[in-house]
Amino acid sequence: MILVYKHLKNIMITIPKLNINENIKKTNENHFQSSISFNNQKKSTIEGKGVLNNRLSEFFMSGLNNIGIPTHFLKRLNMREQLIKRAEIIPIEFIVRNVASGSLTKRLGITEGTILEKPLLEYCFKNDELSDPLISKEHIITFGWATEKELNLIDKSTHRINDILSGMFR
Repeated sequence: MILVYKHLKNIMITIPKLNINENIKKTNENHFQSSISFNNQKKSTIEGKGVLNNRLSEFFMSGLNNIGIPTHFLKRLNMREQLIKRAEIIPIEFIVRNVASGSLTKRLGITEGTILEKPLLEYCFKNDELSDPLISKEHIITFGWATEKELNLIDKSTHRINDILSGMFR
């Protein structure tokens, strides 16, 4: 599975471990809500946000599946729910940056909007209480969140998805 979020001109990707030979009968349902949560800091509602997120997720996941990038998505059930394959979540946020923005500019003092010469891949530990801290490949492997082989595959897939989405949003 690959969850893709578009923030400015950077692609944020969360990838759980997915055994693509997994029995499709093992499924879960995703439910999309209209609430806002920025690491659980913002508490409000935008009417229709959940419905829109569900449709966007369906569009991107179907598109990725169609070009041979396996995802957890099986089908949209209704306006707010999807049928998905069960997957083990990797607690890592994979962020591909094409433009300096957000936390990168705050951490390094780089001017917001600076076009990067090549895509920059960053890893964050997905934990709201810790504000999703930046981590290294060594952290991911040492703490067993992914093997080196899995991480190399994810990195390659993440860059491929970034190329595809960057072309769509030009």
